[in-house]
This record gives sequence, structure tokens and C-alpha cells, in this order.
Amino acid sequence: MSKLVSIVIPCYNAQKWIGAAIESCLNQTYSNIEVIVVDDGSSDRSLEVIKKYGDRIRWETGQNRGGNYARNRGFALSQGDYIQFLDADDTLLPQKIEQQVRCLEETQADVAYSDWRYQFHQPDGEIEWGKIQVCGPKSDFLETLLSNDRWTPIICTLFTREIVERSGGWDEDLEAAQDRDFLFATAFADAQFAYSPGCHSLYRRYGNVTVSSKSKGRWLNNHCAVMKKAENRLKESGKLSWRYRRALAKAYYDMGREYLYSEFPHQLPHAKYLRHQKSLEETLRLYPPFRARDRKLSYRLIQKTLGIRRAEMTSYYTTRFKMWLKEQKGNWVPQSLLESNWSQSSLAEVPED
Repeated sequence: MSKLVSIVIPCYNAQKWIGAAIESCLNQTYSNIEVIVVDDGSSDRSLEVIKKYGDRIRWETGQNRGGNYARNRGFALSQGDYIQFLDADDTLLPQKIEQQVRCLEETQADVAYSDWRYQFHQPDGEIEWGKIQVCGPKSDFLETLLSNDRWTPIICTLFTREIVERSGGWDEDLEAAQDRDFLFATAFADAQFAYSPGCHSLYRRYGNVTVSSKSKGRWLNNHCAVMKKAENRLKESGKLSWRYRRALAKAYYDMGREYLYSEFPHQLPHAKYLRHQKSLEETLRLYPPFRARDRKLSYRLIQKTLGIRRAEMTSYYTTRFKMWLKEQKGNWVPQSLLESNWSQSSLAEVPED
């Protein structure tokens, strides 16, 4: 007999989407599943939608205590040998569970992961499809997590019950970066990860905003807290190698820059630059020889001669000057200045040892 798969869905004010999420679970080609919805004190009509499914699902409601509490509670209610966590506004494609159960059974891994894609919902009602995000096999999943390369959302994973138990569950103090933190927890519990090719998950995004990026300041603070936790775990276990230091340094740099320019060109306050500088200092603390890779020759020359701190400062003030110039001269900016967009940096370069 096939093993039971529990699909845990935390729900908070998702009346518009929760039905589609539940349907995507019930329409799986793998039949031995249980769907558990934990309503986190919704004030809209989410609970009405949930109740319509009757005994086809299990559900529970209570006061609002956060998504991670709801995930932990759903896991406590579950009975499955395998666990799928699904946000209320995302959906699974029909073969997702079947393919990943097969992967786990064939490889004896603890976590299976697959490819995924964005589904963009625009304010005018239009739906646009992003490119398939190919996760691909990873020789060291922990290093990939540390560097924040090729993000692996929880929706595209399937866990054994044992690894969820060993992980210690979801950190209920976090308001953002929950997916990454939970994957760290499984990796530090010595999980074996197996890649199952194919796109089986849809991650909804609304315009340019997702739940995890409504507040970029909170987003950055939570990600930094998660990375500090990971660094401390590595120190305690004696595994904070230079390779892992490089990976963490790159993540601090990339996220600091994303935070700084997240609202460009609408606003670029100095306070954001100072917060970005803190991330840069974390980068250099972890890996002093770190160098950023930028498409612009001017950035690379300043970095090579004066260092990355001066290159970042020049990039910031040049961008602010361009914005000021645009305000002073209406919408006209010299084309040559527009073409030297300092704010656009490619992924950080991590030199080899």
C-alpha cells in the first residue's frame, strides 16, 4: 500500500485563493493524501470556503498566531509518512506528489525538491507566467542555501516525517525568511536532498509584491537573523569553513543591495544606504577578500584600486545624483548618464581560495 502524504496549509485571510490551493491537493494523481488546513484566525470568509470541502479535508481554526505556528500545528495534526507544506495562495500541479514520493523512495533521501515557476497576478486581472525556475541538482545543498543561490521555495519540496521531526519545526518568532530558515533546520539535521526534475509548483506573486517583501526592512532583518543562526550553528559544529564563509558573505552582499535598490528609482534614502553598509560589513567580516562582480568597468576599477566600500559608496551617490538631475530637468536625463546605471549589479563574485 502506498504511504500517506500529509499536505499542511496555513491560511490567513486567503478567501480568494484557499479554494484553488485545496483543489490542487485533491486533484493530485497520488491518491493517498490527507489535506490539513489550519486557519490562523482569518477575519475574511476563508473559513467558509474551507468548510465547503466537508470531510474531504481536515481543518482547525483558532486565534491569529502566525504562519509558522499554523505550520507546526498542522504537522502535529498530521499522520503522513511524507509532509508537504503549501501556502494558501500557491498551488501544486497534479503530478507533484506522485513524482516526489517516487524520488524519495528511489533515493532514500529525506527531502525531494523540483522546479517551479511564478504566476504573476496583475492589478488589472491579467495573469502572466514567469520562466520555469530550474533548481537542478546541488552537490552541497547547505552551501547553496547559505549563498542564497537558486532559491528553493518550500512549495517545491516534499519531506519525510522523520526529517521534519529532527529539524525541530518552524521558528515561530520569524516574520519573514521562514522557508530558508526551515530548510536550514533540515540541512543541519543532516538531511539528504534529492532533485526530482520537472516543474510541479506554482508560486503566486501579485504585481511586484509578495508576502515576504512587503516590508523590505523587515525582510532584510529576518534574513540576517536567519543567516546569523546558520553561522552560529556552523561555528558550534566546527564546520564554518572558508567555503561556507564565502557563501554567507555573498548572501549578505546580495541581500543588502537588493534592499538598498528595492524601491529605485522612487526613493533612495540615506538610512537605507546605512543599513546596506551594515550588510556589507558582515560580508567583509566573514570573508575579507570578497569582491563584487559588476557589469560596469567603472565599478570594477574603483573596487580594484580603492576597495569595495568605496565602490559601493560611489555607486550609491552616483545613483542619487542621477535621480536629483532627473528631478531638476523634468524627465530629461543625458543618455550617456542613463547608460551608466550603477545600481544594476550582477551576482557577487566569490573568488576561489
